Amino acid sequence: MVDRNPWLNIISHAVLIFGVAIVAFPLYLAFVASTHTADAIVQSPMPLLPGIHMWDNYKEALIGSGKLGSNTNVIHMMWVSFVTAMIITVGKIAISLLSAFAIVYFRFPFKMLCFWAIFLTLMLPVEVRILPTYKVVADLGLLNSYAGLSLPLIASATATFLFRQFFLSVPDELVEAARIDGAGAMRFFKDILVPLSKTSIAALFVIQFIYGWNQYLWPLLMTTSEDMYPVVIGIKRMLAGGEAAVDWNLVMATAILAMLPPTAVVMLMQKWFVKGLVDTEK
Repeated sequence: MVDRNPWLNIISHAVLIFGVAIVAFPLYLAFVASTHTADAIVQSPMPLLPGIHMWDNYKEALIGSGKLGSNTNVIHMMWVSFVTAMIITVGKIAISLLSAFAIVYFRFPFKMLCFWAIFLTLMLPVEVRILPTYKVVADLGLLNSYAGLSLPLIASATATFLFRQFFLSVPDELVEAARIDGAGAMRFFKDILVPLSKTSIAALFVIQFIYGWNQYLWPLLMTTSEDMYPVVIGIKRMLAGGEAAVDWNLVMATAILAMLPPTAVVMLMQKWFVKGLVDTEK
């Protein structure tokens, strides 16, 4: 039994509060900057309390006024990011489930070779294969499209490995019972394996949605039309180069808005996310 020391509790809570403050302080500064005018932000020292221009700045960022570095607005850019992230997330989970199912429950030549070939792709991130991938996508005419933004990113060796390990833990008796009841392969997959995997699916959904939402390098190469800018690229376009003034209040307002969807996904699926990572009683 571990003795409860009040001083240790105080120290541990102080360390946690200090860590939260370090992480949250830049977010607080971004929010404060989004409530002031651009002139007030560049003053020294910068204001540390919220201003009175919050609604004006957020309205200008959402609707667009020609100051966002493009002719589009944040609502449209967030829609592009949302659609892209959802396609990547659903595609990764679906492909990983099916590939892990095939590797575990089907017998075919070079099965383990196929698995390790999938697993070895973890050593080839997007940055390594980005030029040949761009060439293929460009030759297929998928530039400035949702398919071009999402399809090259929907394969996931990590998710395949996680589902494979989970499927290996499913009792053989369950497989035999399904076979005796006359369930085919796809019915066993749909009615038994997928429901059993819902916590893992939820955890991967959160991770992959944030991964798709935060994509920067691939959309930077893929998009030349302002109508297909995701919000991360939109923020980059707002940072004008040279001697042009940057409307930091609009940049910070856009950054705060860009954090809302992934934050909402994490909060809404927090229970399933944690359970999918730590639950060992499958």
